[in-house]
Amino acid sequence: MLEQRIQQQFFEAADLLSQAAQGLAQPVADAVRALAVCVTSGGKVLLAGSDVGAGLAPVLAATLTGRFERDRPPLAAFALRDDSLQSLAQQVRALGHPGDLLLVLDAGADGRRLLEAAGAARSLDMTVVALTGPEAGEWRGLLTDTDVLLTVPHDRPARVAETHLVALHALCDAVDLQLMGELDS
Repeated sequence: MLEQRIQQQFFEAADLLSQAAQGLAQPVADAVRALAVCVTSGGKVLLAGSDVGAGLAPVLAATLTGRFERDRPPLAAFALRDDSLQSLAQQVRALGHPGDLLLVLDAGADGRRLLEAAGAARSLDMTVVALTGPEAGEWRGLLTDTDVLLTVPHDRPARVAETHLVALHALCDAVDLQLMGELDS
């Protein structure tokens, strides 16, 4: 019984990843292009998340400032903290500049603070890349045609977060490819 339930977790995740591969390839490529434009023109990447995304944001910041799977020059990236002392939107207004990029990870629990941060980024003429769950209506109303929306079509936040992680790995790999070229065999 327990083993079957555990196997079902893997099967469900694999099914969603298979479905998402086709639908997310274009938005991830758009996000890579936006990120590459940002960092090659001297901009920085601000990252913010809610729930599981709040944990993924510092990991992605460390990957961008350090390395993913190969050495490259560090990229300017900073994970914002969602705490009671300073809102995400305040941090975006304090740290963001035109040409910077805000990447948000909203697995679907409470994205209100992320929406406020994205609104602050839009007011500063920053690009916004939003990774969301299936309920992305408010995001669609906020983002412009220069922003990127990646929606994961699943109701379970755990599945959405898993898919966000795979999308972020694809993004990091593609950024390395864009900035460093193909690896030698």
